[in-house]
Parts: sequence; C-alpha cells; structure tokens
Amino acid sequence: MKEFLSKLLDYGMSIGGKILLALVVLIVGCFIIKGVKKAMGKADKISRLDKTVQSFVKNLVTILLYVVLLISVIGILGIPMTSVITVLASCGLAIGLSLQGALSNFAGGLMILMFKPFRVGDYIEATGAEGTVRDISVFYTTIITLDNKRVTVPNGDLMNSNITNFSTEETRRIDLPFKLTNDCDPKLAQKVLLGAVEKTDLILKDPAPFAKMTAVDDDTYIFTVRAWVKNADYWNVYYVLLENCSDALAENGIDDPEERIAVRIVKDEN
Repeated sequence: MKEFLSKLLDYGMSIGGKILLALVVLIVGCFIIKGVKKAMGKADKISRLDKTVQSFVKNLVTILLYVVLLISVIGILGIPMTSVITVLASCGLAIGLSLQGALSNFAGGLMILMFKPFRVGDYIEATGAEGTVRDISVFYTTIITLDNKRVTVPNGDLMNSNITNFSTEETRRIDLPFKLTNDCDPKLAQKVLLGAVEKTDLILKDPAPFAKMTAVDDDTYIFTVRAWVKNADYWNVYYVLLENCSDALAENGIDDPEERIAVRIVKDEN
C-alpha cells in the first residue's frame, strides 16, 4: 500500500510539474509573441513595406507563433504528437468543413495581398459596406464608415464581390443633377450653372466642366453639372459647388418645380 501511494505521489508530482511547466511556457510565450509583434511594427524592413502588406505579415506571423507555442505546450504535457496527428486525421473531414469559411477568408486575404484591389487608407464600397479601410488581417478587413462605425468584412466575401475603390485615381468627377421648371430658358440655365462652376475653387479645367440638359420629365427639365477635381478635394468641392449652383439659380429666378405650390380653383356653380 505504501509503495502504491509512493508511486501515485511520484506520478502526481510528475504530472503536476508538467502542467506547471506548460502553464509557465504558455504565459511566457504569449508575452514573447506580443513583444515580437511590437518589434515587427518598429522594424525598418517591415515599416518600409506597404501598409497592407505590413498588416497581413504581422497577423500571419502572430498566428504561426501561436501555433508553434501550442505545439510546444502539447509536447511538454507529454502528449505524443503522433496521437494528436491521428486524432486530427480521423476528424479531418469535420475540421475541413468547419474551417471551410476560415480557409476561404485566408485565401481571400492572400488574393488581396497579391492583386491589391485596395490598400489600407483607401475609401471603398463592397458587400454593402462603405468607408475607409482601417486594417487588413489574415481573415478579415476592417472598414470605418463616415459616421465612425467599425465594419468587419470577411476577406472571402470581399474577393467574391464587386469592389468600388474611390481612392486609386488622382482625379474624380462630381455629378450634380438639378430639376428645373420647363418654363425656364435652357440656354440661360446652362449659362448660370457654368458660371457657378467657374466661381468654385479647386475645379480642374481639364477635362472641361459640363452643364447641359440631360433629360425631360413631364413639366421638368433635368440639368446635370459635371466637374473634375483632385480626389482629395472631392467632398469639399462637392458641397461648395452644390451651394453655388443652387444660389445662382435662385438669383436668376430659375425655379425648382418641387418648390412651387400647385393651387386648383374650383368654381362653385351654386
């Protein structure tokens, strides 16, 4: 009995020692991985890379380090790796199905890194989300909307959808439609709108601004103003141009049909 208890105590101490060592390695390993991640952010070679590549590399290296740490902990606990591999192989189909979405997102992340349809800092629209790209990780892309909401989009969904990137080109066109009553002089309306464009700063002269009637709807003329600006100036010029055109039309007595009030007079025969 004493021999049995002695063996049990020795076994318990052996197992307890392994568990304690595994916990120490796990905790120390997590701190080391965090330190490596910070060091990568300050490394010259990585800082010279494109921000998109930086984000992807950091996330990928972090995941690989955690995998190595997990394997080390399993080894310290004395669990044979052959047994672990056998279990994973027997559950391969279930694991494959459960990780199908993750693998698709990982492949999407690689495709984004290779083909670069957008970069960190670009303003994009895709999968119903629109905003500035904050981060591109291994599996997800983070987008910050104009009203400062964080949208996390799976990379697999991004690569399987149409992506509109508003930031890649140096110039961008502003399109402003105006509904005018059909009793106005079209030539005067065109002259007034072009004059408002000329008074607006930061509008490019090449390509030349455009202001013409583009459609007729019942008792309404629809004029469209188009002007090219540098991408960085788009929103500032957009609102200023809209205000200038509206003010110019009002100053020349050219009405918006929606601002008129229709009055119907019914004669009482009694």
